[in-house]
Amino acid sequence: MSGLRGEVLDWFESKRVVPGGEHEVLREAGIYPTRADWRTFLSSLTLWLGTLALAAALVFFLAFNWDDLGRFAKFGLVEAAILLGLVACWRFGLDGAPGKAVLVLLSLLVGALLALTGQVYQTGADTWELFAWWAALILPWVLVGRFSPLWLVWLALVNLTVLLYPQAYDVEPVLWILFGIDTLALVAWEAAHRAGIAWLRDSWPPRLVAFASGIAATALAGGAIFDDFRGTGPLAALAYLAWLAGFHFWYRRMRPDLFMLAGGLFSLIVTIVMLLAQNMLDDGSIAYLFIGLVVIGMSAGGAIWLKSIGRAEAAA
Repeated sequence: MSGLRGEVLDWFESKRVVPGGEHEVLREAGIYPTRADWRTFLSSLTLWLGTLALAAALVFFLAFNWDDLGRFAKFGLVEAAILLGLVACWRFGLDGAPGKAVLVLLSLLVGALLALTGQVYQTGADTWELFAWWAALILPWVLVGRFSPLWLVWLALVNLTVLLYPQAYDVEPVLWILFGIDTLALVAWEAAHRAGIAWLRDSWPPRLVAFASGIAATALAGGAIFDDFRGTGPLAALAYLAWLAGFHFWYRRMRPDLFMLAGGLFSLIVTIVMLLAQNMLDDGSIAYLFIGLVVIGMSAGGAIWLKSIGRAEAAA
């Protein structure tokens, strides 16, 4: 379908479609969504919006009635919701969308229960401990759920744990840890995808993981350029170059993905701009003009490169 879509779009671009006949061409090519497609989309949309609404409703109900509810009523309400969710999981099973939605709801309710515990008993625990325990407690559900968005939730909790750790004021180790976690997660995801695991076939989850990995990698490159690291600048630069080379090789040769290539290109542009800024900004306004021209040139060249790759993939 993606090849056909690209071919039809090339028809439009080369003006090989009679003006006014665009809708008919799209309809005959099967690109327009059918009624069944709309029903599926609306069913999924209402299911997931309802799941998030249920979790938010419980939290807001507790917050609004905080002074009127006793300690046992608060805990009983959240724990009863978790118990009902477990029953619903047993009833629906974990293979269908309803069961996976309930599992996501349960994972969110665990976070609400932990936050409630800290608020009621004033344990004095740091915020990072909340996210660490949250990630640890839902890990069994994440493993049995076989649902990529739930894995993303768990990975986000792990990232928040690292960011909120008391030693997070020291930026360098935090960046290294985040870079290692997110890059390892991306590699594992791509390996599982290549192994043919069906529930990891979606393209958008690894893009989010790659976004997080790219931010950490680019930040490491910036630290090396501005000499913010204590003796590990060269290692950070090598790590970034290795990440960029592996990123380009995989998403250009092994599993072509224009979105990923565009992200890698953006990271490279940002890194080059940081390098120029570090070495040229003392030269005055001419440096700003030169850097601006470099950004325009790299952006234009990158757009042409990505467009040529897209055309080559559509023709393949």
